[in-house]
Amino acid sequence: MGMYPIFIVMATMTILSPGPGVLKSLTNALHYGLRPAFVGIAGLACGVFCVAALSATSVGVVLSTSATAFLFVRLLGAAYLIYLGVKLWRAPAMTLSTSGTAAKPGRTLFLEGWMLQFSNPGAVFFFLSVLPQFINRAHAYLPQFLLLVLTFCALLVLVHGSYVLCARRAQRWLSAGGGRVFNRVGGAAFLLFGALLLRAA
Repeated sequence: MGMYPIFIVMATMTILSPGPGVLKSLTNALHYGLRPAFVGIAGLACGVFCVAALSATSVGVVLSTSATAFLFVRLLGAAYLIYLGVKLWRAPAMTLSTSGTAAKPGRTLFLEGWMLQFSNPGAVFFFLSVLPQFINRAHAYLPQFLLLVLTFCALLVLVHGSYVLCARRAQRWLSAGGGRVFNRVGGAAFLLFGALLLRAA
């Protein structure tokens, strides 16, 4: 797991990037308060684990038996990161609605977060094409998979929790020039990661 620190950096950048999950957490915080927002974050983390299990477990079987498949997944992961970098670089600053919303029960917020991950193609592509890059084919797949996925889930809770705790400031920052600056920095980072994966291939 010599690449584990790199995975932490890449996963953190992925989670930090303004997208559907961040928008959902901030919206919950601004409309319903901290506790309901953290219930929604728990749903997002649970959804990530389920998507990862569905996406990466089947990939692990292929990777353990085919060097060609591993190379293909590596190239696919590099291409996805480059696409993500270009998309994030060109994206406008995220905007949030501040209009009043009727209260929702915690169960509903949890399920909304959980279901959001299944409708998020970014999560599926990440676990299909990026996560396998950090699996050492010389060691058992399952322990490595669990470490990486649980790390991703923990980072999601920490990052989204930070967004939620600073919801008002985050709203102003993301909707103003700071959001665009982050998009540029994040986009450049993903482009660099993609280039490094292509070089390794």
